Amino acid sequence: MPRFSRETHAPPLPPSLPDLWATFSLQQLPPPQRGGGSGSCPTSVSPQFGSGCQVPGEGGAGAAGPEGRGDAGQGGWPHTDCSKPELCRPTPGMAEAHQAVAFQFTVTPDGVDFRLSREALKHVYLSGINSWKKRLIRIKNGILRGVYPGSPTSWLVVVMATMGSSYCKVDISMGLVCCIQKYLPERCGPYQTPQTRALLSMAIFSTGVWVTGIFLFRQTLKLLLSYHGWMFEMHGKTSRFTKIWAICVRLLSSRRPMLYSFQTSLPKLPVPSVPATIQRYLESVRPLLGDEEYYRMETLAKEFQDKTAPRLQKYLVFKSWWATNYVSDWWEEYVYLRGRSPIMVNSNYYVMDLVLVKNTDVQAARVGNAVHAMIMYRRKLDREEIKPVMALGIVPMCCYQMERMFNTTRIPGKETDVLQHLADSRHVAVYHKGRFYKVWLYEGSRLLKPRELEMQFQRILDDPSPPQPGEEKLAALTAGGRVEWAQARQAYFSSGKNKASLDAIERAAFFVALDEEAHCYNPEDEASLSLYGKALLHGNCYNRWFDKSFTLISFKNGQLGLNTEHAWADAPIIGHLWEFVVGTDTFHLGYTETGHCLGKPNSTLAPPQRLQWDIPEQCQAVIERSYQVARALADDVELCCFQFLPFGKGLIKKCRTSPDAFVQIALQLAHFRDKGKFCLTYEASMTRMFREGRTETVRSCTSESTAFVQAMMEGSHMKADLQDLFRKAAQKHQNMYRLAMTGAGIDRHLFCLYLVSKYLGVSSPFLAEVLSEPWRLSTSQIPQSQIRMFDPDQYPNHLGAGGGFGPVADDGYGVSYMIAGENTIFFHVSSKFSSSETNAQRFGNHIRQALLDIAGLFQVPKADR
Repeated sequence: MPRFSRETHAPPLPPSLPDLWATFSLQQLPPPQRGGGSGSCPTSVSPQFGSGCQVPGEGGAGAAGPEGRGDAGQGGWPHTDCSKPELCRPTPGMAEAHQAVAFQFTVTPDGVDFRLSREALKHVYLSGINSWKKRLIRIKNGILRGVYPGSPTSWLVVVMATMGSSYCKVDISMGLVCCIQKYLPERCGPYQTPQTRALLSMAIFSTGVWVTGIFLFRQTLKLLLSYHGWMFEMHGKTSRFTKIWAICVRLLSSRRPMLYSFQTSLPKLPVPSVPATIQRYLESVRPLLGDEEYYRMETLAKEFQDKTAPRLQKYLVFKSWWATNYVSDWWEEYVYLRGRSPIMVNSNYYVMDLVLVKNTDVQAARVGNAVHAMIMYRRKLDREEIKPVMALGIVPMCCYQMERMFNTTRIPGKETDVLQHLADSRHVAVYHKGRFYKVWLYEGSRLLKPRELEMQFQRILDDPSPPQPGEEKLAALTAGGRVEWAQARQAYFSSGKNKASLDAIERAAFFVALDEEAHCYNPEDEASLSLYGKALLHGNCYNRWFDKSFTLISFKNGQLGLNTEHAWADAPIIGHLWEFVVGTDTFHLGYTETGHCLGKPNSTLAPPQRLQWDIPEQCQAVIERSYQVARALADDVELCCFQFLPFGKGLIKKCRTSPDAFVQIALQLAHFRDKGKFCLTYEASMTRMFREGRTETVRSCTSESTAFVQAMMEGSHMKADLQDLFRKAAQKHQNMYRLAMTGAGIDRHLFCLYLVSKYLGVSSPFLAEVLSEPWRLSTSQIPQSQIRMFDPDQYPNHLGAGGGFGPVADDGYGVSYMIAGENTIFFHVSSKFSSSETNAQRFGNHIRQALLDIAGLFQVPKADR
């Protein structure tokens, strides 16, 4: 993490106070004093934050930590002017703080007194050692990743084999060793003896053979991973070719891989042909358009395919050759970063905690364990010790999105935002009761233990100090319009203590919100889950820092959740982290009988550092305007979250269909009952089998699904006919999902063609119309069990409820669902109160009934469920 720095100049000595001391610390943070850097003494003292008075120019912090702590404008506590100069002397609390300082000097009338602290220097030394360890680990991992599936051991084996064959008078190099030996200098340094030159020649030859073998292995694996025929085969009917393919893939990837070992072996996302994309597009809109409208769209598509598309396609194919992925960079920039509307509700999404079990009611303890688990995960991520996600246990998924999980912030701009990612960060930013804090995660090179983190968070919860002017609603800037936030950031946060404090937030590993409210799921009160979701989605609009990669939200009763910024990664990535956190919290870290973290607190730790702000009235007015925009947006969101208990994937499998297809067809039936019409439906699928792949759209409203829905609505069809129509719809959906996952989707291709047309200044009525079509039903299935932290059969109640997002269209629905085990499904349905066409509660009831009606077609006996 880039180090914070500040200049350290001794202030001039005031004639009236010749004994005034000035301390400038360059190492570890002393407990923040109640003094905002005004040269005055406190009227009241908060024991856990230390005591004493600070001097002019220190900005309240006056100290630097293992990474150059000492951010200007941090750590001070506002107080009244000092009326007793004799109290402006070091108190016992200040003396303790000074013992932790590595280097300090005191200005007196007799001169300058320098002091060194061995203990603090020890922490500096340990911190430096830790930094070098990280560098060496990255270098080692880079080498091991670069030679995968080879290894230093395999290189040594090849060298020994070459030398052994030479000893046995067998030239396996076919003369290449002798050829290499000829080009080595004869009379230069260590190459003087023939034996040395022969050994060096064999080592060079062996290295070349080893590198060539690695290259061939990788290219072979990439070729094998380009085969996706296995996805289109019926379950239980695997072809002989696919079985041979699976054996080959397993052999080439059998050696223990690191997280990013397969990245360079993953194939690139292919560019579909224009005729294939056009055909699939027309097929997807056929059930939504009348005959005349469909004929008009067909004419536009034909004209585009014949005249405009060939030129655009050439540029796109060229980009696919040149770039790692022809979609992902444009998708991140134009779909996420260039959006100027608020990201709260419109872009960010939320993730819920375990909802059927509770580990502790102690808020500080729960967040202490969670933060510790997150930093453990980050350590594994940095060391690449996390196992790559594998489909079927053999097909690797792209993991590049994990790189920006921590130490990442979205920085606002007037035209486009940017993602700022740091290599490391040693602190988290915390919000509680309108105040911002900086909590260090390490003491020297040692990660703080859960009990120590609990103590730090409890200190924040116990702090009685009020917010500074403009501080309470400051985070509303991240919830409002992006242009307004960019302008305010440049005008009011580009220098001084405001910049230092903002840096502390934006450079944090992640953001922590300690809420004063209590939320949880009570199965007897269904509305409790919706209120819990609303709190995670937007809170009160100023107690989340929506620009951070994610905000860890801790409620008063110990319940947790996440609010996640969407630009840096998709939901499965944060889901991977969250599964690790809740699993580690529950099954590895644990709690005492009284609900506290295990271990003993360390009372000698420097307390959390209060961030300091100087927010003028003009900026406060901007903050209030952003808050009003965000408040209106949040108040307009209707959220209906519920647990569907009659059945889960266990019964669905007995219907011999895909659980996802089952739910998607039920959503089509529910939507038709809700609005009396079909609509363009978005379901997100992943393309992570390709390098740097993110998502593709599955257009779930098909001719087959609409035929089934219409037959269900008519009520005159035989059950066998309805079953047949349902199976056709499910099969069609599964096929479309497979096409999307294998790079043969519709929407990302058209999106990129549209961008190329804009770059070239080419007008296309067809693309303009396609890209302007609203998604009135946007859906997403939430992944689970990416990490097997525990046996779900042994712990059936350890279920997360998934998460959700806001509606994409003003008159549409957003639906996320998680098929959480054999017997339950969680749904999150969002809409807007301002639309007379939508009602989340009503749609949720339609979803319930649709699921029951479809299950009823198959007449699965209750005893078998």
